[in-house]
Amino acid sequence: MRAWRAAVGAMFFALLAGCGSNDLVVKKQMEMEAKLEQLAQANASANTRLTTLTTEVKELQNRLTATAADMDAMKPGMAELKASIESIDAMVTDLNRPKTSKIEVVNREAAAAEGNPAHQDAYVKAFGLFSANNYNAAIDAFEAFMKAYPDSEYVGNAMYWVGECYYTQHNYNEALEAFSKVTTTFPNGNKVPDAMLKIGYTLMGMNEPAKAKESLQALVEKYPKSQAAAKAREKLVRLSK
Repeated sequence: MRAWRAAVGAMFFALLAGCGSNDLVVKKQMEMEAKLEQLAQANASANTRLTTLTTEVKELQNRLTATAADMDAMKPGMAELKASIESIDAMVTDLNRPKTSKIEVVNREAAAAEGNPAHQDAYVKAFGLFSANNYNAAIDAFEAFMKAYPDSEYVGNAMYWVGECYYTQHNYNEALEAFSKVTTTFPNGNKVPDAMLKIGYTLMGMNEPAKAKESLQALVEKYPKSQAAAKAREKLVRLSK
């Protein structure tokens, strides 16, 4: 009897021990499943973040590509704007010269043409139209002046201002032709250095930097002491950078 009770007791404790062991296994399994779930969630979150980052990188690359394209598209306009600014600067400098301002030019011509009021009036009228930014009318007036008074010492000046009218309107082909005529048809005129300078500027506006440099260098060599040559040197330095 005592032996039977001892056997039953042993079985009972064995069962208890087995139950405790099963509970521990179940607990460990649950903990493992929880960790696996956490890892799965973390992995899903990482994948989502990676996808988001990949999308953001692609968008950034697209923006950079678009920005680069925009900059390339802007280059011709920027070159044209820069040439226009330099043209305005050249005109302002010319106007502010003590001995070569518009008023003094007109006055000198008036003194030289005292015996011919029509000669004076024609040039003054053309110059007034240019000063008023009425460039098309100024071109017609200067050309009429050159046709009516081909022997005037200011015919070369008139041709130069025709070139300025075209240049200001970004009509570079016509401007180049007019400035070139100043240097070839009136080689001894006082506007030749300025015309050579504007030929260089015009060629820059036409995206021909090599020819522009050649023209500016020729100006520096032929008229080294002129104000136009000083501007040409500054431009050549900038073009060399």
